Amino acid sequence: MSASSPVRPTLPVDILARKGGAPLVCLTAYTTPVARLADPHCDVVLVGDSLGMVLHGLLSTIGVTMEMMILHGKAVMRGITKAMPVIDMPFGSYEESPQQAFRNASRLMMETGMPAVKLEGGQHMAETIAFLTARGIPVMAHIGLTPQSVNTLGGYKVVGRADEAARVMADAEAVQAAGAFSVVLEKTPEGLSRRITQALTIPTIGIGAGVGCDGQILVIDDMLGLFTDFRPKFVKRYATLGQAASDAIADYASEVRARSFPAPEHTFPDELPPKGGKA
Repeated sequence: MSASSPVRPTLPVDILARKGGAPLVCLTAYTTPVARLADPHCDVVLVGDSLGMVLHGLLSTIGVTMEMMILHGKAVMRGITKAMPVIDMPFGSYEESPQQAFRNASRLMMETGMPAVKLEGGQHMAETIAFLTARGIPVMAHIGLTPQSVNTLGGYKVVGRADEAARVMADAEAVQAAGAFSVVLEKTPEGLSRRITQALTIPTIGIGAGVGCDGQILVIDDMLGLFTDFRPKFVKRYATLGQAASDAIADYASEVRARSFPAPEHTFPDELPPKGGKA
């Protein structure tokens, strides 16, 4: 289904209706082939700004641009037919004002065909979320550990212990009141995540937030073992594709150097084969 298609099979209202039901399955994707792999199994496919780290080699998500998000957003839309796609608003594209956020969110949606955006921040972003949702832009919120604020937070740490718990709960209530259709809880304590999930009427999607959320999301390169620079505690590796790829490349290099590849079955003869044979 192309980005110009007028109807999406899954929309934010459908995700909202899943509150308290079967857990939502969510993964990131950044390319058409990976989107096609994730789509049959997922309820939500997120074009995350994590692409800056796992695809472009950046040290954090801070350097991700609107152009990068649009490029990968278009690619993912070409691979989606079932799941609901969502696209991250990159750092610096929405924090200045609600008006700035609307300009950039509407650009992301118009140029990619995405039906919803995700942005980071709780109480301080409630005005912006309300501004966007009032103008037809569905918003998935993101609270707890917000990677775009890693320099302020002082690292990728658990957020919501002790005195921080009340603030994170207030963040959750604020984004819901502002009109977000769901909220990502990242690296929040399991008990707090359960309390937030029970208190809200919108779905919570956890990443390092425990099993009590309404759904779960992982960075696909993490769970497939493609990105191995570091491994957060909350990541379960369901495959080791990075190692498999490395082994395959090593085998290829060895065969090329030994002149055993290409073999006769991979080459074309000077003369055409007999009728009915393969060229």
